[in-house]
Amino acid sequence: MTPTTNIDVNYKNKKRYNTAKYPIRQPLFFVGLIWLLSKILLIGKKYKIEKVNMEGLKPPYMVLSNHMYFIDFELAAMVTFPHRVNNVVALDGFYRRPWLMELIGSIGTRKFTNDIHLIKSIYKVLKRGDVLCMYPEARYSPCGVQSYIPDSLGMLVKRAKVPVVTIIHKGNHLHSPFWNFRKKRKIPLHTTATQILTPEQIAVMSEDEINAKLREALSYNDYQYQSNNNILIKEKYRAEGLHKILYHCPACNTESKMDSQGEEIFCRECGKRWRFNENGTLKALEGETEFEQIPDWFAWEREQVKAQIERGEYSFFDDIDVYSQPRGWKFEHLGSAKISHDAERGFILEGYYNDAPYRIQRTPIQHNSLHVEYDWCYVKPFDCFDISTENDSFFCYPKQQNVITKLAFATEIIYEIHEQRTLRTRRITNQK
Repeated sequence: MTPTTNIDVNYKNKKRYNTAKYPIRQPLFFVGLIWLLSKILLIGKKYKIEKVNMEGLKPPYMVLSNHMYFIDFELAAMVTFPHRVNNVVALDGFYRRPWLMELIGSIGTRKFTNDIHLIKSIYKVLKRGDVLCMYPEARYSPCGVQSYIPDSLGMLVKRAKVPVVTIIHKGNHLHSPFWNFRKKRKIPLHTTATQILTPEQIAVMSEDEINAKLREALSYNDYQYQSNNNILIKEKYRAEGLHKILYHCPACNTESKMDSQGEEIFCRECGKRWRFNENGTLKALEGETEFEQIPDWFAWEREQVKAQIERGEYSFFDDIDVYSQPRGWKFEHLGSAKISHDAERGFILEGYYNDAPYRIQRTPIQHNSLHVEYDWCYVKPFDCFDISTENDSFFCYPKQQNVITKLAFATEIIYEIHEQRTLRTRRITNQK
């Protein structure tokens, strides 16, 4: 593999956000205020919070939650009250308000980077007797089912030696789907908080066993929740935006030509249409219904990308518009640049800013997943993806339409291939 050669952006000595600092202990005043604000924001929503095996549990403990929309934070605050909590928050969440995020004890980090100080901050929070809350998927679920969870989570839990609580939100994706979060739906929400591991259990388990336990506990399917509870989504706009995750037509095998409107998703290449029914299923208006369930279509797309990569047919090149976030409170418009992605070199971003070139490469083993946003509201309302280094983040707006979901698939699959290759090499070396 070609070694990484990075040329940083010329910001003319502007300071970057320092993620290598410990979070403050959340002031007790904010514990009550956050609970009150969460309660207010949940007014008008039908929700239920259930606690399992939580009686008598006191900090320090670790909370691991699934992630589907901002409402997750509000419900999690209801679960952890009245304890002090430090939340792990991606740095784009600090935009325009880093002082406030720091004041409530948030731990800022850049997504999908090797942030060693984040681990130190987590242990610091637990050592001083508070609650550490994190969202191990590190993104909103694209289709209401579990996303990629790294193996490093088991190591973190093993070394922390504190109780582990999982929070599973059901209905949050149906209420505010990632692919159309601006238009809410009337959905009953159900949050279950469960203590799944005690320090005594963790002590006798291997990291692999802990990872298996965590993945089982963090498993969820919002469309199964909808079916089990006979929930009907009657809003006439319920399919709008669905093409952003279902970008590959199973009828004509064309990519990035899907679209949606009202209650239907359709292919602009072959014309086939599917109705997104009130009960959460899909039905072709004519001919075969290839997938009745959205997660099944989504999983099929991932397998198509994997097959392309294994055949050596995958690569991505595009001209992009770039906004970076070296500091927490502001984005810098870097202008036009070029991006490439393939199975051997990973991502290479090249551009020119402040009379100097920059080049950012992230090798396949440096990115286990990709942060994508649909109709992102912070900078401009279009689809984008974020390539982060340890001290900068680059939000890339591609000219090609409806491609970022495939990029996310490819990033994960390529990482898995290289990780397996590394493990095989280590085993061979150890045998020698």
